[in-house]
Amino acid sequence: MTDPSCLFCRVAAGEIPATVAARDDGFLAFADIAPKAPVHLLVIPVRHVPSIAGVDGLDERERAAMPLFIARVASDAGLDGTGYRVTTNHGPDARQSVFHLHWHVMGGGPLSESM
Repeated sequence: MTDPSCLFCRVAAGEIPATVAARDDGFLAFADIAPKAPVHLLVIPVRHVPSIAGVDGLDERERAAMPLFIARVASDAGLDGTGYRVTTNHGPDARQSVFHLHWHVMGGGPLSESM
């Protein structure tokens, strides 16, 4: 299921261009357009889920595959050796700006101590 008004659904559908790092049948990884680290990728489920609080909208296979896909994206980006950060935000107080579940994968150099 997709939401035609959702920016990330449109990225997943190929309607909005993105620098794609990886794709499989359930997930997409692409470069953040406003990177906060030397490597800053976003990982999204192709299926529309507003945030981590709605992860039950994914099926069991998708929920199990999500962390494996994220780890593979980080490894393929060369981040295994020095480390990386994986975060997601839920809601406006957490500064979620696109209401489609997405994970930030950041690394490629020392990251700030604050989130």
